[in-house]
Amino acid sequence: MYDHDLLVVGSANADLVIGVERRPAAGETVLGSDLAVHPGGKGANQAVAAARLGARTALLARVGDDAYGRLLLDSQRAAGVDTAGVLEGGAPTGVALITVDPSGDNSIVVSPGANGHLTPADVRAAAGLVRASRVVSAQLEIPLETVVEVVRSLAPGSRFVLNPSPPRPLPAEVLAACDPLIVNEHEAAVILGEERSGADPEDWARTLLARGPRSVVVTLGAQGALVASAEGVTRVPSVRVDAVDTTGAGDSFTAALAWRLGTGSSLAEAAAYAARVGAVAVTRRGAQESFPTADEVEALTGEEGGVR
Repeated sequence: MYDHDLLVVGSANADLVIGVERRPAAGETVLGSDLAVHPGGKGANQAVAAARLGARTALLARVGDDAYGRLLLDSQRAAGVDTAGVLEGGAPTGVALITVDPSGDNSIVVSPGANGHLTPADVRAAAGLVRASRVVSAQLEIPLETVVEVVRSLAPGSRFVLNPSPPRPLPAEVLAACDPLIVNEHEAAVILGEERSGADPEDWARTLLARGPRSVVVTLGAQGALVASAEGVTRVPSVRVDAVDTTGAGDSFTAALAWRLGTGSSLAEAAAYAARVGAVAVTRRGAQESFPTADEVEALTGEEGGVR
């Protein structure tokens, strides 16, 4: 019996967001909107997104003993996330500097802060939490060696989901555990390097799959996504909405997909549901504040003709 549907092991940041008419070129200064501060970080975002959908969710992360850390903890608890695994201290809370243009596209620079102090020893100390989780999701805004320790701590029968962001080469041990590995076009390019050939995402997915993951999901923005496994490659259509802010949309997609896989959905079914979750998220500003409840996703499903 699992205590949690999903454990997210990852980063927790304060998002410092400024709207701009256009993002600056090198050496250029542009004026922006008033600064807005939101709870964020890929790990914290995924935990809130899953909890909002109704998943029994826990977070293993590290924040600073400061105002930003308290903001993040308050946000997790308000969403219903189990924060027993959130550690405090070691460094200031991580910060993400985000600019958002009128189309909703963003650029992000992250100062890891306390996230860089989430260690393999912290994972070993939380081994009971890891083993009590049906699905474990991670990203790369924490040290890679910590992600390796997560893989080594998984319970038999649990599922590991990885979004390698920011992207870097991955050891075979981590790749072999991914079910799925979730990448966007940029992340696929970095991981594949010279092996990426042509503009066909199906080929990228097959090449990634040959690296060792049990399954792969490639997200393609407005073009939807595709899923790849030993059973083949399947396209998942996007949901058309008027995007306001894409911050956190990928995190909501990953969280929704990971949770639905744990409930028994196929990879294609989980990705289709996750696309709807991400579609709702981009119609609102901010990251965690934009994440929908299950009822809000159902409302969008109804507008789309009742297809799930």
